[in-house]
Amino acid sequence: MEHALLPNTSILLTFAIILMPILLPLMSKNLSNSPATITHTVKIAFLTSLVPMTLFMYLGPESITSHLEWKFIMNFKIPISLKMDQYSLMFLPVALLVTWSILQFATWYMNTEPYITKFFFYLLLSLIAMPTLTIANNMFLLFIGWEGVGIMSFLLIGWWQGRAEANTAALQAVLYNRIGDIGLILSMAWLASTTNTWEIQQTTSTTQTPILPLLGLILAATGKSAQFGLHPWLPAAMEGPTPVSALLHSSTMVVAGIFLLIRTHPLLATNQTALTLCLCLGALSTLFAATCALTQNDIKKIIAFSTSSQLGLMMVTIGLNLPQLAFLHISTHAFFKAMLLLCSGSIIHSLNGEQDIRKMGCLQKILPTTTSCLTIGNLALMGTPFLAGFYSKDLIIENLNTSYLNTWALLLTLLATSFTATYTLRMTLLVQTGFTRTPSITPANENDQAVTAPITRLALGSIMAGLIITSYILPTKTPPMTMPTTTKTAAIIITILGAILALELSNMTHMLTHPKQNSLLNFSSSLGFFNPLTHRLSSTGLLLSGQKIASHLIDLSWYKKMGPEGLADLQLMAAKTSINLHTGLIKAYLESFALSILIILSLH
Repeated sequence: MEHALLPNTSILLTFAIILMPILLPLMSKNLSNSPATITHTVKIAFLTSLVPMTLFMYLGPESITSHLEWKFIMNFKIPISLKMDQYSLMFLPVALLVTWSILQFATWYMNTEPYITKFFFYLLLSLIAMPTLTIANNMFLLFIGWEGVGIMSFLLIGWWQGRAEANTAALQAVLYNRIGDIGLILSMAWLASTTNTWEIQQTTSTTQTPILPLLGLILAATGKSAQFGLHPWLPAAMEGPTPVSALLHSSTMVVAGIFLLIRTHPLLATNQTALTLCLCLGALSTLFAATCALTQNDIKKIIAFSTSSQLGLMMVTIGLNLPQLAFLHISTHAFFKAMLLLCSGSIIHSLNGEQDIRKMGCLQKILPTTTSCLTIGNLALMGTPFLAGFYSKDLIIENLNTSYLNTWALLLTLLATSFTATYTLRMTLLVQTGFTRTPSITPANENDQAVTAPITRLALGSIMAGLIITSYILPTKTPPMTMPTTTKTAAIIITILGAILALELSNMTHMLTHPKQNSLLNFSSSLGFFNPLTHRLSSTGLLLSGQKIASHLIDLSWYKKMGPEGLADLQLMAAKTSINLHTGLIKAYLESFALSILIILSLH
């Protein structure tokens, strides 16, 4: 217990430091925060968070603390409980280091913004929401963090409100996430009704969990972590400012879905169907996103599809029932993916907002630091030995190779790994090598410390993070494996093949006669026809069915048949009946007269 006291105190101190820029202006009107103050606050919080992480590395204490309790119905209580374990204590410094770098970069990137302080507050709120999600030991607190990152994503993607694309992308992000949230809410409802608690360690059971609540959790992760089917929002979200893309859509918010499955993995581990679904969904997601990235020309869109592809790889790892490995990939991926987006932001800013890689070229001369770090990030993403991505990515593929599982999933993942090398090398060649395709006057300037310092810091993380994390926190569930050399080196062989393919394609483009265009050739550049099929056909179908219900069912059946037409038909029927009675025969009149008298008498 003594071992746990210091980590708990330092974690709460870290949270208190992060909250300072929000709380102090509320306490006193005279106190206000500048972007620089917020950046320094996050830096101090990062240094503080190293204390509990170091203690955990050497002593390994894990603890659960409860602070408040909300009992809104008789037999159901919701304590605000925090879980200090391997995942939360390791993720907090990673998230804070990445955020500190991004905030420092944003002071340069967004310095002409009129509401820059508000922008930094939004980034800080999204940062607070993510550690809340990771440290929560309670589904209710996790849900607050979950919704927090979602709403901040909506506000930050649509930051430039004058751009129609930014507004559309923000709406798209929030609507796709709503679909995922339905799954999470249904799973929480099931947990509340069966286990009568939302405490995560109490909800796990040894008996097999039914598939329905697990499908809800997988749907939630699919929405938040942009798996196949609910993936289009992630590339669309690149319409927001680059610091937003780097923070939310590379290292924090998008891994929330995978983190949910890591936290609830004891439930998933009891159900093989759910694990197989995760495996196949992840394999399909990683290949589809890598295929789409092959032909993208927008530098940020390439990195966005790359993020979606890596999230698919994390989902594959969940399907292998290895949550520690998925977490390792989350931690290493955060460094190089955030750095790639910051490098792209530096390039875009230096080229007056140009994002098309076909209009760049030879940037290593005018932006040496940025392009060097971009190369390191791309190499780490490819899984180059002894960079951060290698330690997690290679281990995942080794485990996939030696598992008695779906060969189809293995094939798709290996193909996606090959494509990763292809599109990263394509981006590197077009941006950095060849002749200059930029305008003659480019305001390239990376002398500012706010540009080079965060990118260099993340580059060091991209080189060292994998070694540091795996040295101290080895995945506990990975069995010792013996395998043939070909199986061991499968990942690197596939990556080299992908790089050779990229070089070959690069050479062919100079002499290739363009083939006649058809729909199959445009599969990748049209994003697999997914967007027109879902956004166009589903919308059209819904509108047409709505029109039919409105016009046929309501207007025709209710308003028309029951309203004026119905009354007119009723009157016509009555008139026809009365005409039939007026025959001109006195006998008929006397009979009706006698019948009327009899009815009157009977009523009296």
